[in-house]
Amino acid sequence: MTVDGAPLVPAPGEEPQQAVLNHLHRIARGTGRPVLATVHDERIGYVVPLRVDPDGSSRFTNRPTPTPPTPAPAPAAGPGTVAPPTGTFGPPPAMTTEPHPAPVSAPTATTPAITAPGGTPPPHRSPDPKPTPPRGFDAVAEAVLGDDTPAHASGHAPGGTPANAAARTPLAEPLARIGEAVREGRIDTASALADQALRDGTATLGPDHPEVLRLGELTAYVAYLAGDPVRAFRLSVDLVHARRRTGDAEAAYGNVQSAATAWRAVRDPRCGLDLGHELIALWSTLAAEPGPAAEDADELESARTRMTRLTDRARKAAAGPAAG
Repeated sequence: MTVDGAPLVPAPGEEPQQAVLNHLHRIARGTGRPVLATVHDERIGYVVPLRVDPDGSSRFTNRPTPTPPTPAPAPAAGPGTVAPPTGTFGPPPAMTTEPHPAPVSAPTATTPAITAPGGTPPPHRSPDPKPTPPRGFDAVAEAVLGDDTPAHASGHAPGGTPANAAARTPLAEPLARIGEAVREGRIDTASALADQALRDGTATLGPDHPEVLRLGELTAYVAYLAGDPVRAFRLSVDLVHARRRTGDAEAAYGNVQSAATAWRAVRDPRCGLDLGHELIALWSTLAAEPGPAAEDADELESARTRMTRLTDRARKAAAGPAAG
């Protein structure tokens, strides 16, 4: 990931989008003025225009637009050039809109391709690899930013319902209003709409109805954007259990990914440990069953590694300043 050509390396456990926001906040705080930035989100194919204020709040300055097509790259001089998956930069949390001095321009943030050191060939891959669908908050962000209709990112509502059928459900209108609020950066409005719609939808259709489950995913994503990762985590874990009841292993793993993203945003190490134990127990259960979780063991191992770091941080925090 680069900003104006300079590498920007996220801190351990820091999401790429949060690293960009933190970097822009440091610029705004140092200059005492808002920063305008354009983020090229290669994961969902959109350009996201942002304003980050000295107080850390951020919002869209315009609607996200599709990334312009780029010319095909020139043939590589040798083996070893690979294009890795990139993380999604979802809409930023919008906390305040108080006036500030005239903004300053910020560099463009993007995620580059990576060339293996020394021309080392990339690991062997199947000649016809199975594409990995977007999962977790990546899938929700892609659906919200990539389509004004309430269709699922895969073209289906959860449970396999075609998207045009999903659009006829009683929740189609609130889903559209929530998506519009997110695209416009009105996160507080989106949060209130999502909470109310989820209560109404659960009471009307039941907690395991496909559209109620999808609304739950959107509500968790909005909570994450609103800076409430614990609520986003809880909602996502509840969705994992609901997906297991309905027998949808792919969706259940997607909700595990959402819970993991929310968990990584929890800054208190003690709270992070408590949530991490719950997440890894649930994740391990899914990994022991047939499905995508069993095929993606590296992600679970990464979460376990983070637990080791959290344990060390919690121990140092409990020991107090004398420990440092």
